[in-house]
Parts: sequence; C-alpha cells; structure tokens
Amino acid sequence: MWLEILLASVLGFVIYWFVSKDKEETLPLEDGWWGPGVRPTAGEDESIRPFKVETSDEEINDLHQRIDKVRLTPPLEDSRFHYGFNSNYLKKVISYWRNEFDWRKQVESLNRYPHFKTKIEGLDIHFIHVKPPQLPSGQTPKPLLMVHGWPGSFYEFYKITPFLTDPKNHGLSDEHVFEVICPSIPGYGFSEASSKKGFNSVATARIFYKLMLRLGFQQFYIQGGDWGALICTNMAQLVPSHVKGLHLNMAFILRNFYTLTLLLGWRFGRLFGYTKRDMELMYSLKKIFFNLVRESGYLHIQSTKPDTVGCALNDSPVGLAAYILEKFSTWTNPEFRDLEDGGLERKFSLDDLLTGVMLYWTTGTITSSQRFYKENMRLDNRHEGIKVHVPTGFAAFPCELIHVPEKWVKSKYPKLISYSYMPRGGHFAAFEEPELLAQDIHKFMGLLERQ
Repeated sequence: MWLEILLASVLGFVIYWFVSKDKEETLPLEDGWWGPGVRPTAGEDESIRPFKVETSDEEINDLHQRIDKVRLTPPLEDSRFHYGFNSNYLKKVISYWRNEFDWRKQVESLNRYPHFKTKIEGLDIHFIHVKPPQLPSGQTPKPLLMVHGWPGSFYEFYKITPFLTDPKNHGLSDEHVFEVICPSIPGYGFSEASSKKGFNSVATARIFYKLMLRLGFQQFYIQGGDWGALICTNMAQLVPSHVKGLHLNMAFILRNFYTLTLLLGWRFGRLFGYTKRDMELMYSLKKIFFNLVRESGYLHIQSTKPDTVGCALNDSPVGLAAYILEKFSTWTNPEFRDLEDGGLERKFSLDDLLTGVMLYWTTGTITSSQRFYKENMRLDNRHEGIKVHVPTGFAAFPCELIHVPEKWVKSKYPKLISYSYMPRGGHFAAFEEPELLAQDIHKFMGLLERQ
C-alpha cells in the first residue's frame, strides 16, 4: 500500500512538473499614473498631436559658450581608451562640434520623419510613425514597434527605417513591408519623464502597448535591443495575444539553469548545447568576467545614485559627450579601446554621434534616463521568472556586451523560431549595421508566416 502511494505521489509530481514547467504565465496588465500630483478625475486626453523638433539661437549660443569654457585633463601616455574617453581625441570632437557641426541642419534631418506626441498615464509620449511610401498590390504594411535603449534614442532607427518601409528600393525583397513606430522611452529625449518613483520597464511596456492600441493596432510586431529588448519582452509577457512576433538583438537571461553553466561551459560546452561559434564568442572565461567588470561601472552608478552624476552631465555638454560617446566606442567593438580615437569614426559619423548627444543635451534628460537603471534594478522583478510564449527571432551580434547562446534564449523564449549569428556588429545594431539587422527581421517574418 505504501509503495503504491509513493509511486502515485512520484508520478503525480512528474506529471505536474511537465504540465507546469511551460505554463503560459503572463504579467498582470494593471494601470498607472506617472504625471505630477494626483491623477485627475477627468479622463485623459487621448488625442495624437503632431510634433516638430526645433532649436533656437539662444540654445546654440548657450552650447557654444559652455564648450568654449571646457577644462580638460591631459591623458596618460599611451592610455588610448583604456581609462575612458581619451581627452586628446576629445579635443577633435569638441572642435568639430563647436565649429562645423550644424545643429539646425540636423534638426531638419530629424524632422524628415513624422513626429507625434500623446498623453498616456500622465506622460507626454513622443514617437515617430513612418508609413511605407508605396505598397505592392494587395499588400498591407506590418506594424512594427522598435524600442531603443541607453544611451541611445529613436534616432538610432533612422537608417534602418527605409529597409523596412521601402525595402524594394533599398536592395531587399518587398515580401514584407512595415510601417515603423519608434517611441522615446519616458525620460529620454522628447518623452516626458515620470514624476514618481517606480517607473520601470513593465510600466514602459504597458504605455507602449496603449500607444499601439491608440494608433489602431490590435496586433503588431515588436523589436528591441538594450532596454528596448527588456521592454519588448515585457510587452510580450503582458499582452501575448496582441504581439504577433518579437525580434531581439539582446536578451536578459538571468534566472536560468543555463547561466549557471557559464563556469563549466569552457570544458563541457557541447554537453550544454553550445556550438563552436558560441564557444568562440564566450570564452576565454577570464576575458568574459574582466570585460563585464570593466564595462559595468556606469551600471553601478546609475543603479544607485543616478542623480549625483546626472548633475555634472546635465551641466557640461563636453562631459555629457565624453560619457555617452565612450559607450559608442567600446560597446561597438571592445578592441576599439586600444585605439587613440576609440574607433568612433570607423562605424559612425561625428554628425550622427553628436546628434545623439544633442537629443540628451537639448532636452536635459540625461538624469531621468539614468534613473531607469535604478527603477529596474530590483530583487523582486517578477518578469525575470516568466517565459515568453510569443514567436521570437534573435540576432546575435558578435561584439555585443555578452553573447547569449541559442540554448539560453530558447529557455526564456520557448517559441524561438529564428536565431542568427550575425557576421559583424555590436551593441548598437540598428545604428551600426542597419541593413544586416533589417535582413534578419525580414528573415524572421518569412519564417513566422510560413509556420
């Protein structure tokens, strides 16, 4: 009798484990109010208003005066970018910014795509919405929400957008044509910052979901890297029935068995399902941990005391540029720290880089953007333990901060249908390699529709 009870109990546990381990759990949608003061009793204004980026002589003159008063510390001999942004090269950036960079021209360039704002949960949300210039007969565009990270902005997607909205005229197949929506995370650029504590990636995901509904999209596709990857993941966890497909070029895999194999993978990689390419990108072990420690100093500052460093950065345009652009050096390719100029102009133009800096400087949003780290670095993030049951595609760029093998991705995203080892590129994929990322998005859509 006791043996029968024991066997029945074991069988029951096994059945329960198999049934529950891939249970399609979702995050509660809830609601929020992040504007100043108490939430008004009247309903929120849901109008969508055209918006235009603007500048003024006063804004430009103030920038120039601050640049003219810069104080730099000479770099150590042969330090290159190992101590951070090399001030010898910074002099060149400053000179270009002060004497050649045309902010008015860049403002015109920013306005080549339609900008809008709308109030959601008490915050003015900024976004661009780019529709296809033409469509093949009988075809409707696919709504694609693309979300940036830090220290980026909606501007990261300006070069990839034509490959998505007008693929045929940019060397790609027009089997899939998109209309692209790129919002600014609240507290970044032209999106209003929260007035209250606790505004995290889940709150952002809910706001962006409401944005898509307000634009008339009941179902849509989403794409992101950096914070954008987490926000898009949270959207899929909140409203999986509304997300037709999720494409990522970064993944946050934290509470997972496979991350524990990192220490043993260099000896038993194949046992854990790592490919030869995974091994090349992940090891040597010493290099991984040394690189993570070396590149994560900003993370500790912004996750604990973001307002302190924000005071300095919001007051000095040169300090802000050095802080931001150093990331565009070493996060694009870690070997760039061995170069005197940080390799910045190998992948980007100074006009593009400084335009990104200006979107933080002119809006005064560096501090609020950094607060996003503190709000998300919590021990009780429920979403970390919830799998994503939405069709997923993943692009693994070789110079990303940390490589995420397919096994890791699939453990969090069981419906992974596309995993690509990209031939080149780093953290800012859409900005650095727009055509490659667009090709992978098109590939993912093809596989998704053939399922």
